[in-house]
Amino acid sequence: MKIIDTHSHLWLRQDTVVNGMPIRTLDNGRSLFMGEVRQMVPPFIIDGRNTAEIFLSNMDYAQVTAAVVVQEFIDGLQNDYLADVQKRYPDRFIVCGMADYRLPGWLEQARQLIAQGFKGMAIPGHRLQTPQGRISLTCPDMMEMFRLMEQKGVFLSITLEDGAAQVPEMEQVIQQFPNLRIAVGHFGMVTVPGWMEQIKLARYRNVMIESGGITWLFNSEFYPFKGAVRAIREAADEVGMDKLMWGSDYPRTITAITYRMSYDFILKSAELTEHEKEQFLGLNATRFYGISTELDLPYIKNMSE
Repeated sequence: MKIIDTHSHLWLRQDTVVNGMPIRTLDNGRSLFMGEVRQMVPPFIIDGRNTAEIFLSNMDYAQVTAAVVVQEFIDGLQNDYLADVQKRYPDRFIVCGMADYRLPGWLEQARQLIAQGFKGMAIPGHRLQTPQGRISLTCPDMMEMFRLMEQKGVFLSITLEDGAAQVPEMEQVIQQFPNLRIAVGHFGMVTVPGWMEQIKLARYRNVMIESGGITWLFNSEFYPFKGAVRAIREAADEVGMDKLMWGSDYPRTITAITYRMSYDFILKSAELTEHEKEQFLGLNATRFYGISTELDLPYIKNMSE
């Protein structure tokens, strides 16, 4: 079974400010995160460097063929590093650029990233608040970026505010740019009321839903995440399994579970057919992102087996 991860993160160091609060890499896998110390990556990553090489080792072990690397403001802009990752590992990673949409003049930065060759652009839509108010997804600069992305064949990876708050704006974007490929992340923030309104965006032919962070959202029930499986089933009944894709939210989720565990609860579920599992874990993403990589990644037994 070909497995594709549609939502992951990489960084060399976190060094940024969000909502006026610092985020800084510390040691032993920890970060200062908006006023408190959090275990950002596993403690054996003592320098906090969440590198492509560490991720590739996890991917090979978990038999994951390729991964889409998105960006988030809480990690700081990682465009330079991700451009280098794409150059060194073109068969394993599809990376997204990200402009700092909160700052004046960001559109020119976005134009440069698209011209540089990024295959996707990421928008953390749930973090677009500024002292002047929330940036609209339909403001002139956003719409100009979407126009350019559609023209150049660059996809959009976006996470939205909880519930349906930004759904009307997204519908305007989708209708205005019907050939812009759009992946909506975090499975619509599935544990929050109104999540299905985000899922319904996948009724449009150019929109997909990815499940990055779904194990985090169902962390309170923990493995084997039966609530997450039921949510995937419910979403599939609404828009079709061919519109849904697996994402891990690596590395944030692997402080609680292993990378393989972030998808094998799907493999072991009796609520999905084998073909549905193949669609969700890889076939849909292969089609949507145009992934041609074929690898033989054998299963390696653990010492505990």
